[in-house]
Amino acid sequence: MICLPGTQTALFAVMAALVEAGDEVLVGDPMYATYEGVIRATGAGMVPVPLDPARGFCMDADDLAARVGPRSRAILLNTPHNPTGAVLTESDIAAIGAVARAHDLWIVVDEVYEDLVFDGVRFVSPLADPALADRVIAVSSISKSHAAPGLRSGWCIGPQAFIEALLPLAEVMLFGNQPFIADATEAAIRRGSEVAVGMRQRYAARAAALANTLESGSGLRVHRPQAGMFAMVDVSATGMSGAAWADDLLAERGVAVMPGAAFGETLELWVRVALTVDDSRLMEAAARMAAHARIPA
Repeated sequence: MICLPGTQTALFAVMAALVEAGDEVLVGDPMYATYEGVIRATGAGMVPVPLDPARGFCMDADDLAARVGPRSRAILLNTPHNPTGAVLTESDIAAIGAVARAHDLWIVVDEVYEDLVFDGVRFVSPLADPALADRVIAVSSISKSHAAPGLRSGWCIGPQAFIEALLPLAEVMLFGNQPFIADATEAAIRRGSEVAVGMRQRYAARAAALANTLESGSGLRVHRPQAGMFAMVDVSATGMSGAAWADDLLAERGVAVMPGAAFGETLELWVRVALTVDDSRLMEAAARMAAHARIPA
């Protein structure tokens, strides 16, 4: 394990250690907005693997295998997933792991939303599978679990040989993380989060309330997240792209949402709604969204 200033730094360091110019990294589309940057900064190429909404935006192993090529070196997973809130199941991970073993690929997994999994959903890390232990590197931080993004404290965990190889790179990048921050992070993890339970309960309730409002005759459809702090809304019934509808919604109704295309081509007809505002503001925004999208009978 190496302590680093947040998940983003950990991802950058891991990719710099794993791949180089000419290599390829397979990533689910949609994806968190910085993934392409941390891959391409190494000179490697990014190969998107479309995540089908019909499968709950969980990566399909056959779709993954179809995109593996001679230059493929790694798979970048994100579970729980941003922006969709999808959580990979044990069988999903086993199937993806089988592809990784068959083609000798690393699995890099961003697990920063692990503590924001909603009730009734089980989180499974690829680290838990002994058959994958020699090829899995997990990155995370306390930014989401402890609501401490400004502390910039994260880590990566992987096979000992990889961690030993990564250490010199981490040292020249940072000359080490701040020891008091690493100590505070250890104490926070050992103690557990006092805020995560409340956050995931609020986010789950808000996602359900958003869906109830938007799916009552507006023509919009909400993908119900299993974790995290966002909900994806399908706006295809409006006849507009997500980006165009988001611009129109902001101009006409004063509601800001994120165009889905910012996260990949799969979400061209979607927008992302943050569940982090208080209940009354979210419900007001939902009512305005529904009114803006409603299709006349």
